[in-house]
Amino acid sequence: KSIDACTVSTPDHMHYCAAKYAMELGKHVYVQKPLTHTVREARALTELAKKTGVKTQMGNQGHSGDGVRGLAEMLWGGAIGQVSEVHIWTNRPVWPQGIGRPAGSDPVPEHFDWDLWLGAMPERPFVSKHPETNRDCYHPFVWRGWWDFGCGALGDMACHIMDPAFYTMNLLYPDSVELIMQEGMTDETGPNKSTIKFHFPERKAPEGASYSTMAPVDIYWYDGGVRPERPADIPDDVRLGDGANGSLFIGEGKYLTTGEYGGDSRLVGPGAEDYTAPEPWIERVPKENHYQNWIDAIKNDTEANSNFKYAGPFTEMVLLGNVAIRAQKKLMWDAEKLSFTNDKSANDLLHIEYRDGWEL
Repeated sequence: KSIDACTVSTPDHMHYCAAKYAMELGKHVYVQKPLTHTVREARALTELAKKTGVKTQMGNQGHSGDGVRGLAEMLWGGAIGQVSEVHIWTNRPVWPQGIGRPAGSDPVPEHFDWDLWLGAMPERPFVSKHPETNRDCYHPFVWRGWWDFGCGALGDMACHIMDPAFYTMNLLYPDSVELIMQEGMTDETGPNKSTIKFHFPERKAPEGASYSTMAPVDIYWYDGGVRPERPADIPDDVRLGDGANGSLFIGEGKYLTTGEYGGDSRLVGPGAEDYTAPEPWIERVPKENHYQNWIDAIKNDTEANSNFKYAGPFTEMVLLGNVAIRAQKKLMWDAEKLSFTNDKSANDLLHIEYRDGWEL
């Protein structure tokens, strides 16, 4: 009873279980990104947060940064007009993917509770080194590449790098998600590289925008070092994003690029030299401190910046990308019914069956 709140920094596959148990006990929770391991878990935590009323926060620190607010002021002020496409890229994965499950098993180190670490996931033998990579097989760190434990490049970085687009474009749920390309995916692990397209219909513009509605927009995700095609009217020597990571917003004949966490936002290409950013008008988070923002919400009975009402749908979007990778096709999404309308079999990829003793 002396514990008011907790943070959850386990591998992805145990985020939901740890957060759920804490929230049901009335504890406020800070959960690292991605909020959950599966789409269904994300929806369940969103609903549980509403039911319990505890203060929640996902660990996408950039959402408390000044950069993403400055970007919003530029875009909502009409710097490049209506945005039709956003291209987002990362150099991840930087751990092994595109590999299969190794045969055999190794002794579990005395200090390591392998059964507890597996948690809700199906039982499998412990293996120390993967024979194809000669690196750690599952633990530590390299769990990110395995479908049973992590969410690949999307899980690692999309809740950071896609946040500027999700926030400024006032996104919620896509109506379709489509795999454009992937290389190396196996039944056990994510691909070495991929490109995914999310489509969002017309939306109401956020308060303070210079227009009332936002045009339909396509959000493209690139990982494994794949980059979007550079528009012909952006010179080759102009840096986009932070280089290895970043976003490019395509508007009405104009372009805006921003860094990994929404910083260093700037127009590039035609008209860039004539643009002056607006004076700040969106409230900033004190010292850009994401953790303190959550603590302040607990103490003051306010809402944290990336609370689960925001982070839940955002995580659903991100993880739908992994479903498209595994289904290897375009999927039409009915968010209200939490179901695909054109491929019922893909619904099996919305969650991983827990082993006995655990529950969703």
